[in-house]
Amino acid sequence: VLSRLSLARQDVSEASGLVNRVVSQLIRAIRSKEGSFGRIERLGAGSYYERVKIFEPNEFDIMLVMPVARLQLEECDDTGAFYYLTFKRNPKEKYLLKFLDEDGKLSAFKMLQALRDIIKQEVKNIKNVEVTVKRKKAGSPAITLQIKNLPAEISVDIILTLEVQQSWPPSTQDGLKIEQWLGRKVRGEFRNKSLYLVAKQNKKEKVLRGNTWRLSFSHIEKAMMNNHGSSKTCCESDGPKCCRKGCLKLLKYLLERLKMKYPKELEKFFSYHVKTAFFHACVMWPNDTDWHSEDLDHCFQKYLGYFLDCLQKSKLPHFFIPQYNLLSPEDKASSNFLSRQINYQLNNGFPIFQEM
Repeated sequence: VLSRLSLARQDVSEASGLVNRVVSQLIRAIRSKEGSFGRIERLGAGSYYERVKIFEPNEFDIMLVMPVARLQLEECDDTGAFYYLTFKRNPKEKYLLKFLDEDGKLSAFKMLQALRDIIKQEVKNIKNVEVTVKRKKAGSPAITLQIKNLPAEISVDIILTLEVQQSWPPSTQDGLKIEQWLGRKVRGEFRNKSLYLVAKQNKKEKVLRGNTWRLSFSHIEKAMMNNHGSSKTCCESDGPKCCRKGCLKLLKYLLERLKMKYPKELEKFFSYHVKTAFFHACVMWPNDTDWHSEDLDHCFQKYLGYFLDCLQKSKLPHFFIPQYNLLSPEDKASSNFLSRQINYQLNNGFPIFQEM
């Protein structure tokens, strides 16, 4: 199954080459338009960049990162993940003042609107390939580009991200429990990295004002994915191979196939649930010997068992913000449904894997 899930190298490089060309042109245009986005940088995120992508290479996430000197973070609910952002005193970034709302909060909505307008103009100037900007999805922090690349289309989510050089907020204090897995030193290095915030609507808010931002750790997730062994040589060309990424790919595939079959019942589930459970599993079984490549079958069942346990208890703590439960009890019916579907697959030798 895994060999069929690995993307054909040529497809990947063709698709990513096209995406790079389009995004580079957009970034040049965004930087040159006016002061607001002059220092914007690009950061690849998501499964393609972590080398755990499955199916066609037709979906990409690109984070456009804006450095900001200092921000005041105010929690806007009890998850510890969503924040209102205000400036301390006189900000260096005077050009951001026009994006404040009437309460002095930095408006994700206003910033996304300005960025979207620039991108909509610039896609008209892209030569030799047809690029369109998709209509806004409510609550989504992304500006989505559709690139015609016959016979398929490539979808690129552009995510507006702020990078702040300040310590992580208190809600993250007990997260990232990787001491036994990757080591205390690595945890310290990760926590010294910048704080990233993405424009993301908090669905719990009664009135959707578009002024909330969510913590993002995709830069750390990418680092953990690409250096996932408790020993430094794990999965290097001449080092021992493990099956960690293989297990993750299988569960991602299982969820994606089930979502195709039952889109309505499983609309609340995303690959981020599977990825979060994966990081917790890496902590529960921290040694490379727990994930021998030849034990893929056994390791996958172990990881799957943990995920099923989370579904049954409606409890999957965010890996970096432990108070934030990604499986809320009010979605218990969806969790039960997914649990039943996975158990059916498990007890019948995963017929869904034969349908590839």
